[in-house]
Amino acid sequence: MKRIYLDNIAGTPIHPEVKEAMIPFLEGNYGNPQSLHSFGAEVNRAVKNAREKTASLINCTPEEIFFTSSGTESNNFALKGIAWANQKKGNHIIISAIEHQSILHSAKALERMGFKTSIVPVDKFGLVSPDDVAKSITSETILVSIMLANSEVGTIEPVKDIAKIVKEKGIVFHTDAVGAVGNIPVDVNELGVDLLSLSGSQFYGPKGAAALFIKKGVRVLPFIDGGIQEEGRRAGTENVSGIVGLGKAAEMAKIEIPGRMAYLSALRNRMIKELPEKIKNIYVTGHPENRLPHHASFCIEFIEGEAMLLRLDMEGIAVSSGSACTSRALKTSHVLVAMKIPAALAQGSIVFSLNIFNTNDDVDFVLKVFPPIVDLLRKMSPLYQGK
Repeated sequence: MKRIYLDNIAGTPIHPEVKEAMIPFLEGNYGNPQSLHSFGAEVNRAVKNAREKTASLINCTPEEIFFTSSGTESNNFALKGIAWANQKKGNHIIISAIEHQSILHSAKALERMGFKTSIVPVDKFGLVSPDDVAKSITSETILVSIMLANSEVGTIEPVKDIAKIVKEKGIVFHTDAVGAVGNIPVDVNELGVDLLSLSGSQFYGPKGAAALFIKKGVRVLPFIDGGIQEEGRRAGTENVSGIVGLGKAAEMAKIEIPGRMAYLSALRNRMIKELPEKIKNIYVTGHPENRLPHHASFCIEFIEGEAMLLRLDMEGIAVSSGSACTSRALKTSHVLVAMKIPAALAQGSIVFSLNIFNTNDDVDFVLKVFPPIVDLLRKMSPLYQGK
């Protein structure tokens, strides 16, 4: 059976060149980069090289890159590290209603420690208004964290405009750019951010390898205590093979992003244009223009995301959904709720996210098999009777 992977927001495949770069550090170059002998020095150079490549991708200095295990760890590190370091200045944090759970749950954890959180709303496209952020700032605000791009609906946020407002107030600004880095051009200086989270698993690097950009001069307390790794800010023996893979993925992304964007946006645009021509009562979610190039998301009336996902999987097509059943949670996607999409419609969410190995033939196959799946499920749905 033909198998098509269209769930790349959950993690991209490792690029063959990334895998090739990693293999020597899985087989023979097994030294600890903190060791002083030649085995350690060899892998230490590899880590340094990867740091330089990762820094180059987002236009910062290597000294401003701190390797972590995941985007979730980077987000925890950013929020808690900044909050703890600045609690004598204030106790107020601002985030948006559509942040990743690692941001939302970190904020809740900080609330239990005495911090306060303001959550700014989004519009029907999932866009955060810079004015709403400005209105939420108080004399106690010490940190603002707004994501660069939302992986569930694909919307790219006006982070540059928000950062300008925040920085004029002298407040630290963080952006969760996990869904964006490696997929669109990202320049920390142009954005004006103090901290930025990224993850190699989103741009053809390995899982378990990520980073947090911390602008020089920004004080952050360690999130993981222990040894002297990462300049004492993130303890733990380095995941050398993963870091090398992240560096290689960053090196390739910097060169290939323009071509990747053009290729993937063409595939995405076909799905956004042609699926509504074949399926009734289907609605595109997220911003129609300011969205990730590899991302097409919809809500479909009268059926549930779980049923669509499972039926597509039976045809060999892997996708994702924000419906309660498929999220392994008991409530509807907080992103769709924040966008004020009715709960019944939100249950019919479906997300197609492409990678550079997908083809027009893959899109043709989706366009062929998905409409009949929707028709079948609607015939089984009591909600659709008489529609």
